Amino acid sequence: MTYATVMVSLALDQPNEARLAVAGQIAERFDAGLIGIVASVFSPPLYFTTGEQAQTLIDQGQASIKRRMSELEAQFREATKNRAKHIEWRCAIDFPARYTLQQARCADIIVSGGHSDAFSDPFALVTPKDLVMEAGRPLLVVPDSVDWLDLRSMLVAWKDTPEARRAIVDSLPMLRKAKDVAVAEIVEAGGSQPLAVSRVRDVITWLSRHGVSASELVAEQNQDRDATVQLDAMAADVGAGVVVAGAYGHSRFREMVLGGMTQHLITQTERCVLLSH
Repeated sequence: MTYATVMVSLALDQPNEARLAVAGQIAERFDAGLIGIVASVFSPPLYFTTGEQAQTLIDQGQASIKRRMSELEAQFREATKNRAKHIEWRCAIDFPARYTLQQARCADIIVSGGHSDAFSDPFALVTPKDLVMEAGRPLLVVPDSVDWLDLRSMLVAWKDTPEARRAIVDSLPMLRKAKDVAVAEIVEAGGSQPLAVSRVRDVITWLSRHGVSASELVAEQNQDRDATVQLDAMAADVGAGVVVAGAYGHSRFREMVLGGMTQHLITQTERCVLLSH
């Protein structure tokens, strides 16, 4: 398995430099093609009017979106110049989540910016939450503070679930290029340390058969610290530039309610995170 096509999801009203830089580096490392994608629709103001004045307002709003998309296309082409096997630009006047999720069929991995706890405009932005839960592709979340794909060390946040198993398979191309890999499990209250060690060693053996050498990290959950804080500390201890994890949701409704760890991973600002659902 490799990444033959990388898709980078851009935002109209947020910085895109970090995700463009990392997407370009992935394309370069894996000799892959690169697709830039963005979509937006005009959101009428609350005091929206009718008739000819309304149509004028809509036309102006759509023209502004198209101008911004043209600027983003130029930024995308400049940032990825000479980095990808081939590049392609896709954009549409459409709801960002709907359009991007439809187009995800042509990518092996999607690169996105991080998610802010602040309100996100569904007319202008597809969030990592939408992508990771519904795209059917691995998602690499790139915080704005990260401007390169640091594969010197990677941490696999292991939990014996289908999502974590998919995530480690989806991350194999990166894991093979990483200098150091650690597989970590935090033993939850009431769990068994020996069983956790056995699980992690099974994963390490599986990785070795795929050409990846990894070390183990198993720790009981500290009752005085949240598991997200503990995972951050483990990632910092090994100097992880990328964390690999399964993504979990608590709802089947269109607006997914993410698990606490997944929500933390898409909002943290220290390192890239590869998530699969």
